[in-house]
Amino acid sequence: MEPNQTRRTPRAPRARRTRHTRRMRGALLAVAAAGALLLTACSAGGTANRSDAAEKHGALPAPAPAAGERDSGSAAPTPGDSHLSTFALDVDTASYTYARRTLADGRVPDPSTVRPEEFVNSFRQDYRRPDGNGFSVTVDGARTARPGWSLVRVGLATRAADPDGQRPPAALTFVIDVSGSMDEPGRLDLAKRSLDTMTDRLRDDDSVAVVTFSARARTVLPMTRLGGHRGEIHDAVDGLRALSSTNLGAGVETGYDTAVEGLREGATNRVVLVSDALANTGETRPDAILRRIDSARREHGITLFGVGVGSDYGDALMERLADKGDGHTAYVSDTDEARQVFCVQLPQNIGLTARDAKAQVAFDPETVAEFRLVGYDDRAVADDDFRDDRVDGGEVGPGHTVTALYAVRTRSDADGHLATATVRWLDPATRAPHERSGALETGALRNSVWTASPRFQVTAVAAYFADALRAAGTDHGPDLPGAPSLARLAGRTATLARTTEDKDVQALADAIRQADDAGPNGRTDTGEEVGG
Repeated sequence: MEPNQTRRTPRAPRARRTRHTRRMRGALLAVAAAGALLLTACSAGGTANRSDAAEKHGALPAPAPAAGERDSGSAAPTPGDSHLSTFALDVDTASYTYARRTLADGRVPDPSTVRPEEFVNSFRQDYRRPDGNGFSVTVDGARTARPGWSLVRVGLATRAADPDGQRPPAALTFVIDVSGSMDEPGRLDLAKRSLDTMTDRLRDDDSVAVVTFSARARTVLPMTRLGGHRGEIHDAVDGLRALSSTNLGAGVETGYDTAVEGLREGATNRVVLVSDALANTGETRPDAILRRIDSARREHGITLFGVGVGSDYGDALMERLADKGDGHTAYVSDTDEARQVFCVQLPQNIGLTARDAKAQVAFDPETVAEFRLVGYDDRAVADDDFRDDRVDGGEVGPGHTVTALYAVRTRSDADGHLATATVRWLDPATRAPHERSGALETGALRNSVWTASPRFQVTAVAAYFADALRAAGTDHGPDLPGAPSLARLAGRTATLARTTEDKDVQALADAIRQADDAGPNGRTDTGEEVGG
């Protein structure tokens, strides 16, 4: 079942629920008496963080125990498989930034390019961060305007990014598209200015290589330490010129070959692909391109960071390459965005804190009638593969947050445990597995979406906006429950921008107004609470 499909379950009889609750209370006392190895902290929002210290004692906080390992005395009800949702983590933001660029140009984004999770993950969050490597887990929620329906937010956060002097050295291979389409203003010229600025900001013990591609690919600069060689790197960047067709496959393959030749032990080895991803020569299928670089990716741990540019942009190709290349994507359309990506995000987040990270949310069938995950369509993982560490997950660095939003319909008399969210990841150096969990009770759903915390409201707005854009041109309206009109959504977002004093939230309000003016979905309200 796809992760965004609605899931239902037969309702359990009240007598059985009562007996189960009594068993659970007894089990919880037993766990507490054993030393409370799993439950370590509880936030005001109803979130319980379960430390990976449990692994040291042979017990894992598990929403989905392996076959034959289900324990009726676990600390939270274990739902059936139909109440599990499993996906690989994703920190991409390109879909949202490209949608903003498209709307600013007076066009409506193609619904196929709208990935709601990338809209949601484009904004700062207020999640507590862990002290060391790994994740903190926050689970909260709020009621929507549609009776019985709530939005539940699962928030994962890594530790803050290291100060520049404390991070590991970087070995970055830049693969630059110099095809004819990159001659448009805001493409190659933007990339060159950004790379020049970034070169001055990287450390002396970092290394840079430059590969270009048009009809063919060539290594312009082999892996070179910045200390004493910045002039050579600037010369290589300044000499980039747009040429002819786009053989992106050859560029990626040559880029990985160059990265392997210049591989540095103990450093973060990464390929940074800068392109409009409009491949028209050579191999253009992402899976075939990935097969050519698979050994370099797996044997040497080289990750891919895709940076999209241009008003016409091959979003699907870049997104597929990054997802399967153990990396992520961003999109830049102006100097400010480019500076943020190349000069702030990339240097600060060079290291990794988690490899093959996956999340699994277990909804309690006694309190949850149905649910659906917002987005993550291309990141679905089979429920049984959650603890199969051979199955690819997502790569996450320091300073990141990952948010998953669910639409949840609770039962009319729901009371008690609602859901448990668990994240599993591998240590980047040792590949040792770790897990951490958080739980949510039905009592945490007291507030409406529009009286919840400002950051929760921003999350909801981003999801509602993406949902409206996806519905553009279709016969049905938005899918999320309690969706306001775009006009009202823009007004709420403008208020949030003033409350948070966040220019990114103001930019979101502007984009929603542009979408409303363009008319992708001008339908009326669906019962939003007045003044709620």
